[in-house]
Amino acid sequence: MKQLPLGVRWPDHSAFANFLAGPNSLVVEELLALGTRNQAAVLWIWGQPASGKSHLLQAVCSEAGSTGRRAAYFPLAERAQLTPAALGGCEHLDVVCIDDADRVAGDQAWEHALFSLYNAVLEQQHHLLFAAQSPPAVPAWKLPDLRSRLSAGLVLQIRALNEDQQVAALKLHASVRGLELPEETASYLMKRMPRNLRTLCTLLDTLDVAALAAQRRLTVPFIRQVIDERNGSR
Repeated sequence: MKQLPLGVRWPDHSAFANFLAGPNSLVVEELLALGTRNQAAVLWIWGQPASGKSHLLQAVCSEAGSTGRRAAYFPLAERAQLTPAALGGCEHLDVVCIDDADRVAGDQAWEHALFSLYNAVLEQQHHLLFAAQSPPAVPAWKLPDLRSRLSAGLVLQIRALNEDQQVAALKLHASVRGLELPEETASYLMKRMPRNLRTLCTLLDTLDVAALAAQRRLTVPFIRQVIDERNGSR
């Protein structure tokens, strides 16, 4: 059989267990239910940048792997590392996740590759998930049949977390890493850093390494020191 593509490696910490659903509980339930379905499913998830779309697609892949199913994740924002041919054979996987799908609207080679993948996945009765910043009818697709097929699937919107939910999400990410994030420290980060969970979680990775090396807790003075040192090294 044709060798299957591996896609792009997703972070080990992207899981449903460390995603704070907040107003998106129905979206999470729908994604978790995929694991129990034997028929074809096509989902399009959309929302503003850093709203958790990538995390959810990666969580779907992680969940599939934990139950013995095969999955691949393709972030098209990084398509300089990929070609449309990378999707060849993906219909034989149980789950295929295409992140930043709207980034290739207008690119005929990618559009034809997505159109072929869509049809092949449905024929194999597997699952195909997309994520983007807008609903599937909005991007400037050149292939009308692709637009109609993408719009025919289930379209789910990811809604932004409020400030309290963002704090809770940040503390959840910290706890998964084995870090204790006191309320005072979480509030400091929310006030001093962009209120963007992607940026904050990346900072947590940096703090995790620094705290382990220094054998320190995540106090406000320690975090201030790490941020100052990081900014000074740029």
